[in-house]
Amino acid sequence: MFPIIATAQLGPGVKQFEITAPRIARKQLAGQFVILRLDENGERIPLTIKGSDPSRGTITLVVQAVGKTTAQMSGLEAGDAILDVVGPLGKPSEVERYGTVIVIGGGVGTAIALPTATALRDAGNRVFSILGARTKDLLILENEVRAVSDQLFVMTDDGSYGHQGLVTDKLRQLIQLPIDFVLAIGPVPMMRAVADVTRERKIKTVVSLNSIMVDGTGMCGGCRVHADGDTKFACIDGPEFDAHTVDFQVLAQRNAMYRAQEQEAFAKWKEQHA
Repeated sequence: MFPIIATAQLGPGVKQFEITAPRIARKQLAGQFVILRLDENGERIPLTIKGSDPSRGTITLVVQAVGKTTAQMSGLEAGDAILDVVGPLGKPSEVERYGTVIVIGGGVGTAIALPTATALRDAGNRVFSILGARTKDLLILENEVRAVSDQLFVMTDDGSYGHQGLVTDKLRQLIQLPIDFVLAIGPVPMMRAVADVTRERKIKTVVSLNSIMVDGTGMCGGCRVHADGDTKFACIDGPEFDAHTVDFQVLAQRNAMYRAQEQEAFAKWKEQHA
């Protein structure tokens, strides 16, 4: 069992968990993830590690309640425990001293982008960050991202905070400067749009893919993605890939394969807990 020692509500439907997992905390690097199971009857879900504290033996995860398991987990509090947490899994982010970099976080993707933004800053890069959300209430971790950024730009669809528009609107402005590297993590349409913008300028761009996963070791094949003209497994070849080689259409189609079953399971769970 993995005890939960602290929780925090970051926004509507978005919750942060600090979990005791000393072995994972000692080895975790930016960009890696865990796969957890809440109980004996639970499904296995992947969650990127926002951060770790080896001295405390804890890892921090951010969860958005979008389905049965994430909604169930969002109901847990300090003092509760998670049955299984396996990790760290996946390849760490490739962190180098590129020069000037742009880190883009969309929605809960901000929690995934934060540790890599921190690592890029620590490697000596100049970091511009762009955060995007539909509205101000859905913006998360602004202060933490600001602390590791030379400049932070906030974009909201409705203009309720920061600048009105999409993250790609600000990106198009910033790439008028010499930019050496872009990291984008968020919804598939956002990552695809970022890739389209940076492709024009041939700027190295990396995205973290949120494909369906089961075992996290490359054996089940559930996380297949098409990248660089070949079939890759997001759990062992990624989760980060060169954005200009990813087939985002196939990714979106695969992510929607079990949507009906997911919605049915979520609906049944809500009925039972109404």
